Amino acid sequence: MKIQESMENYLETIYILNQRTGFVRSVDIATELGFSKPSISNAMKKLKTEGYVQIEEKGRIVLTDKGCEIAERTYERHCIISQMLIDIGVSEETALEDACRMEHCISQETFACMKEYYLQEIVEKK
Repeated sequence: MKIQESMENYLETIYILNQRTGFVRSVDIATELGFSKPSISNAMKKLKTEGYVQIEEKGRIVLTDKGCEIAERTYERHCIISQMLIDIGVSEETALEDACRMEHCISQETFACMKEYYLQEIVEKK
């Protein structure tokens, strides 16, 4: 099942916040994304129902294995695409914004080829 772009963004944000602080709540996601708490609560309910997150005591949001897999894949795409764009001369701000959009629509095949090419370029430059 293809997960919606917005849900990938939520999972990626939970992943990043967890790496940063180790404890993620709805309010943290709302603050990070600039969304309302009710919007985040609705999204978290949907993600929980679909098995991507668990909501623990004190409102802590934890990615399930299924959610973590998607979050890590999305974050990897974001990092590699944004760095590639920066390396070819795109401003950091634009590269980060464009990577946010591109990470969701690019095929696995295309991303795998881009990643391989990019990593090879890094090795050759050393």
